[in-house]
Amino acid sequence: MSSLATFGGSLVIGLSRCDSCSHIFYTYPGIRNWKFPYNRLLRVAARRDSRVFCKVSETNNEPGGGTEEEIKSKEEDQGSVSDDSWIQNRVEDPQTVAESRLAMSVMRESNGLVKNGTDEKDAGQEKTENVDVQVATGSPLPVPGLKKQNFDESFRIPKETIDILKDQVFGFDTFFVTGQEPYEGGVLFKGNLRGQASKSYEKIVRRMVDRFGGLYKFFLLINPEDEKPVAVVVPAKTMQPDTAAVPQWFAASAFGLVTIFTLLLRNVPALQANVLSVFDNLELLTNGLPGAFATSFVLIAHEVGHLLVAKEAGIMLGVPYFVPSWQIGSFGAITRILNIVPNRKDMLKFAAAGPLSGFAVGFILLLLGFILPPPDELGLVLEPSVFHESLLVGGAAKLILGDALKEGAPLSINPLVLWAWAGLLINAINTIPAGELDGGRISFSIWGRKIASRLTAGSIGLLGLSALFNDVAFYWVVLIWFLQRGPIAPVSEEITEPEDSYKAVGILVLVLGLLVLLPFPFPFASTGEAIPSF
Repeated sequence: MSSLATFGGSLVIGLSRCDSCSHIFYTYPGIRNWKFPYNRLLRVAARRDSRVFCKVSETNNEPGGGTEEEIKSKEEDQGSVSDDSWIQNRVEDPQTVAESRLAMSVMRESNGLVKNGTDEKDAGQEKTENVDVQVATGSPLPVPGLKKQNFDESFRIPKETIDILKDQVFGFDTFFVTGQEPYEGGVLFKGNLRGQASKSYEKIVRRMVDRFGGLYKFFLLINPEDEKPVAVVVPAKTMQPDTAAVPQWFAASAFGLVTIFTLLLRNVPALQANVLSVFDNLELLTNGLPGAFATSFVLIAHEVGHLLVAKEAGIMLGVPYFVPSWQIGSFGAITRILNIVPNRKDMLKFAAAGPLSGFAVGFILLLLGFILPPPDELGLVLEPSVFHESLLVGGAAKLILGDALKEGAPLSINPLVLWAWAGLLINAINTIPAGELDGGRISFSIWGRKIASRLTAGSIGLLGLSALFNDVAFYWVVLIWFLQRGPIAPVSEEITEPEDSYKAVGILVLVLGLLVLLPFPFPFASTGEAIPSF
């Protein structure tokens, strides 16, 4: 008996039923005589390499008919399996309507392959089977800690393991593999993602752990070339962190001591003109202790915010390296992430926690500086035009001081204002959406890798132009370019976006940074004669 089977209206396959065993087999031109038990046709047809043959001898004239010896000969020539156990080993058997619909969709995607005939199918199979997993260099998907070198055979994933990954770990319910490429000692799988990315990722990781334990690391990423999901599997031993020539604690301590010195020096104007005079006037450095302590308080709050969220999310951090600065005392700290961040949500929480804590503490200190009177009668005398350099600080000064803030009239304020302002400035610079700064990680977590890379390029370009007029901008361009340019290391599951509430927090941090860095464009009141004191 012959008939036609139509799948999704686009794929029409000729079918015939065996009179002896009631099995269905294909009669479409150019395809081997594949036979299927009709009650499993949809599920098995979803696998492009599925082959099941009739076990009962046939003498009719149907395509594929013949004696049992002929059938066995065909099976041997075509490398087929002749019992249903093959199906059970290759196909997960949750008999649900949803999976049948998935199988139908896969069949539609396979239409082009079916029409191209047996030769193209065989060529594709031969190409897949002959893949020699070598080291691919220059990959657009960097993985943290992955050794950029030529791997020996012990680092390469065996072909048998790749077959298990494709056939038993991945599947049409998670990630349907359509191709593969070598990737830095591992394999990059291309295909179609099924269902929610987070749930598919959990299923794949669970299957990998069941079959391989901790031998391999799995990433579900977005390919920047075509913005499609890809699955990357690399050996775990390629993920070992690089060992530093100098112990981290020693280098971090050296940077920390220099940073303490620059923080003290910045708050002693008498020593800034001649740095060498410090060695003859070490007692003057003690005058900078209050300012250094206030600014350091903002920096410490920033780092503590990172540490608290990192502990909650299971993110391992290296020793923080505080970067000294002659202009503002410090550029903050550079802290390496030692392990793989689970997802973009955790990356966003970690990146935003530090600046948010720093802004909170710095803004409180700033308000206290405007409200509290100076510790002595004179205080710190400065020109009101200074407050035009920051939209946030200038707006706070205008709101709190009111008419006392007049253009051209020197003003006496509590020095805590400048100390807190320095902490806010350091905090805000770290929120620039560039490279591996906190702002760069926030933009990556919210908008993805492609937009984050564009923001990095734009930010570095603007800083480069600003460096023509501002030495702080020049040093930041150098710092970002050589130390923090990126790219940001992928998270384990890079496809799922954070919730809107977390995105709002991240955008708030970026906006606060802009408010600190942008100038205050509005004029203050007209010039007055007296010097008010607050």
